[in-house]
Amino acid sequence: MEVHAEVTKSGWGRVAAKLKDYIQLIKFTLSFMVVFSSVISYMLAPNVVEYHFKSIVLLLLGGLLVTGSANAINQIAEKDTDAVMKRTSKRPIADGRMSITEATAFAVLSGIVGSLILGWYFSWYAAALGLLSLFIYGFIYTPLKKVNSTAVLVGALPGALPCLIGWAAAYDGESFSWTGGWILFAIQFLWQFPHFWAIAWVAHTDYSKAGFKLLPSQQGPTKFTAIQTIIYSLLMVPVGLLPYYFGISGSVSMWIVLVCNLYMVVQCIRLYRTMEVKAARRVMFSSYIYLPIVLLALLADKLGH
Repeated sequence: MEVHAEVTKSGWGRVAAKLKDYIQLIKFTLSFMVVFSSVISYMLAPNVVEYHFKSIVLLLLGGLLVTGSANAINQIAEKDTDAVMKRTSKRPIADGRMSITEATAFAVLSGIVGSLILGWYFSWYAAALGLLSLFIYGFIYTPLKKVNSTAVLVGALPGALPCLIGWAAAYDGESFSWTGGWILFAIQFLWQFPHFWAIAWVAHTDYSKAGFKLLPSQQGPTKFTAIQTIIYSLLMVPVGLLPYYFGISGSVSMWIVLVCNLYMVVQCIRLYRTMEVKAARRVMFSSYIYLPIVLLALLADKLGH
């Protein structure tokens, strides 16, 4: 009996370890944040007046599978660079716990299944945008990271497309307006620059070791980089007013979004003044809390149509 229990425990241990590897492969926390913005955008669409649990779960599942596929492709391509960076060396492919064949099979299968869920249950526009996002992230942004810092600009496209995917998931025909989807896309697109540059600032040594060129200045964390974060955070201010201007959400959320945007500007200015990693970390963590607050505020204050 003790031998049987030990074998069973060992078996469950292997299953748990494999599950943990797949969670790391799809970068679950990042993927969930991305899909969260897609679900909120779907719920913000004017023709979505009732929130069905089944629809939300299916959109989450489809989005997670497509995003997970893109992240798996990213880790396959970057297995060697992941291995030399402290923050990524324990990822399953880089650490040798998962073969490239297994990861590739997962990437292909999850990409196909996720796209079919988006297309079949929602709209083929959502599925097409999901595949576009996967392609840009996996096959353009990923290799470009070692070539030029414009990779951040390219990467911001698949980073913002989930908003448009969620909006497209609510597509119901000719009466459908895409304006709201593009506004949400713009908010998330601009947000990524101070967010990602702050991460690249904090992890500059690790990124440089891997040969990644992600900061706007070739000299690394400089005043020029800090100015860029200020510029993009300032651009977020007027764009954040558009949901109110176009009647997507009300005045309460407008003020909440405005305060959040101004707070981001202040944090970026602080980074410029101090040029410290601590200040970059504050920008990074501020950006993490910015997105859920803004999106949930817009949803809570959604105007009826």
